[in-house]
Amino acid sequence: MTKVDANPRASAPAIGFVRRPPGIIVAGIFAGLLALALVAGIVIGPLSLEPGEVLRIIFSKLTGGSAAGFDEATVHVVWELRLPRVIQAAIVGASLAIAGAALQGLFGNALADPGIVGVTSGASLGAIMAIVLGLTVFGSWTVPLMSFIFGVGTTALIYVLARPGRGGGTVQLLLVGIAITAIGGSINGFFTYIADTTELESIVYWSMGSLNRASWESIAAALPFFIIGLIALMSLARALDVLALGEKQAKHVGLNVKKSRIWLVVATAIIVAAAVATAGSIGFVGLVIPHIVRMIVGPGHKWLLPISALGGGLMIVVADIAARTLNPPSEVPIGLFTGLVGGPFFMWLLYRNQKNQRG
Repeated sequence: MTKVDANPRASAPAIGFVRRPPGIIVAGIFAGLLALALVAGIVIGPLSLEPGEVLRIIFSKLTGGSAAGFDEATVHVVWELRLPRVIQAAIVGASLAIAGAALQGLFGNALADPGIVGVTSGASLGAIMAIVLGLTVFGSWTVPLMSFIFGVGTTALIYVLARPGRGGGTVQLLLVGIAITAIGGSINGFFTYIADTTELESIVYWSMGSLNRASWESIAAALPFFIIGLIALMSLARALDVLALGEKQAKHVGLNVKKSRIWLVVATAIIVAAAVATAGSIGFVGLVIPHIVRMIVGPGHKWLLPISALGGGLMIVVADIAARTLNPPSEVPIGLFTGLVGGPFFMWLLYRNQKNQRG
């Protein structure tokens, strides 16, 4: 008599079956790693600090207690310099990564990133124009404000030109975004060409990304846009899952494709523009992190979006630690580190896609 296995899954063939860890566990691991990176980002630097001392200073400040028992210079370094910096690094990385995950879902392409909808190019153009033209209308906030306005404005222009709601579809939005990004890059090049030496140094450093201007004020300015964008994108997780079926199939199951697409583009434009306005242009985060998370937890956006945000924050915090410690007291632009990671990863993605197409 043939013995029947009481557990049908135990006898199921292993070929093609991938058991993925639960999203809540992966999210907890990423959150723990991010917390460790945040502490490391405060402790590590030209002035080495003890983790216990750092935590006591932060606790004292948060509870309104007196910091009289601590060295004044140490308190200043922890509370005014390093803590705002690591928090802003986490916000910027989370913004870029969750936007990249959402755009990859919208376009159905794992090679999509925030630059696709023109927000990065537009934000860079606004900042470079403010630097070269010497605009100081809003004081020290002129450059980031111009960056934010141009980032959102460029995305709006792309959407109007693409007219995806009038038969153009997502592909048209993608193509127009690529064209406008190329035009923006050319204009950026012109302003870089006419800039003087001082302006050129500022442009080059800003265009590669930096957190050396991080402060509680800059966090307060970017945080509302991050929260709004995060909530909006998380609420669209189910819409992204449905869009993965294709636009026609999504309409058949009752999804308002036009409305969902508009909200996705607006949310990503706001959250990325705020990130670029506060930290400059940092590439590959929105490309690399969502793809890694997708390989771990699968394509479902319920977990893909929040875990990508945690992973993006982790990546930028670690990159910023490297940027501050590689050649002190000078800082290496963060974009160099993300490019070193993202460039080879992008080439691997291209090779993988070509291999799958041949298969």
